[in-house]
Amino acid sequence: MSMVTSSSYLESLLQGQPQLPPSPLAWFNQLRASAVDRAGTLKLPTTRDEDWRFTDISPLAKLSFQPARAVSTLQAADVEGFYLDEAAIRLVFVDGAYMPQFSTQPDKARDLGLTVTDLSSTAVSSHGTVIEPHLGRHAGFQDNLFAALNTAFLHDGALVVAPRNAAVDAPVHVLFIATQPEVASHPRCLLIAESGSAVTIVEDYVTLQEGAYVTNAVTEIVLEGNAQVNHVRIQRDSPQAFHIGHCAVSLAHASRYRSVSVALGARISRYDLNARLAAEGAECAIDGLALISGRQLADTHTCIDHAQPNGISRQLHKCIVDGAAHAVFNGKIMVRSGAQCTDSTQSSRNLLLSAKARVDTKPQLEIFADDVKCAHGATVGQLDIEELFYLKSRGLSEIAARNLLTYAFGAEIIDRIPVASLKQRLERTVFEQTKRS
Repeated sequence: MSMVTSSSYLESLLQGQPQLPPSPLAWFNQLRASAVDRAGTLKLPTTRDEDWRFTDISPLAKLSFQPARAVSTLQAADVEGFYLDEAAIRLVFVDGAYMPQFSTQPDKARDLGLTVTDLSSTAVSSHGTVIEPHLGRHAGFQDNLFAALNTAFLHDGALVVAPRNAAVDAPVHVLFIATQPEVASHPRCLLIAESGSAVTIVEDYVTLQEGAYVTNAVTEIVLEGNAQVNHVRIQRDSPQAFHIGHCAVSLAHASRYRSVSVALGARISRYDLNARLAAEGAECAIDGLALISGRQLADTHTCIDHAQPNGISRQLHKCIVDGAAHAVFNGKIMVRSGAQCTDSTQSSRNLLLSAKARVDTKPQLEIFADDVKCAHGATVGQLDIEELFYLKSRGLSEIAARNLLTYAFGAEIIDRIPVASLKQRLERTVFEQTKRS
């Protein structure tokens, strides 16, 4: 396949080689060079591609986005409103560039038993033996244009390493702030939880402007034996923005991964989450909420791959769709041959608040083992008439009853976020966005 030359987006990004500082490590230079070469051969996905048939990103192809320019001067007051009270460790990126003045110093992370730093060439040199087996190895870019572009432009990013048996109660907050219109940024995160460790990471995308821009994010999360990771991902981009996100998770023996993702912003957003239970006894729980209105499109694709026996997975994904918005959910659970005694359930529940709102949902099971317990289901509908009647019989008005039920529908996912201050902010957001007068 050759690159679609009519795409202004691709042409503007791939014109010439990305200007990145060289690294003393040959493998890192080769990784980026391979991604540059691969990006030049892949095409922008269209609705003719099965995985994108409900998601038309042609508006992205018609626009020209350049790499971010020199970061405008921000004051602490501009970004402090996004900070989390519980986060003792914080990494801040503005239009893709690392901002040490707003971030926690690495020494503080080390005091808590963590390595948390910018994923720069310097960090790659210092932590190369830890990073090399994982960076670019889980989120493959051979058949993924956006992952290839992200890896090609890999410069600044977030590196979090939880050493063996380290248990950290305070969350690590990785904050990506968009400030410039008509630019493309490529956020990158790598989280390595070594054997027996426990860590919580909040991956947070916010904006200080309302224009169009592109966020193309890739996250890789590695759990070694008996490790535990809580992963919270919040997308609050501009209503004119394009957000493409990809997360790849690898789970070793008896490890536990819990994810809560919330999509609120962007004109078009796409999030792919692939979790591979690569060893026996691994567990994952993946919950998600898309709350959209107007003409927004939010597409979530997940794959939970049970590769070994005795794995457990749970998934609940909800969409609240208003106006003429369109939500897409495609969730695949794969149980490979030999992955006996797998226990997996998946549920897609979707609430339509207007006659023009649309949801396309496709839960999938692919089972190649014979001793498993798996189930999935999907519902699409409006508010329950009996529940409305019950609340009205208790004295609530029609509008108040509808607001309460809509809020409760989304709050079930928000309530699973293990960071109190973030949960409270999102609860207020859900209430405001679902409230009708």
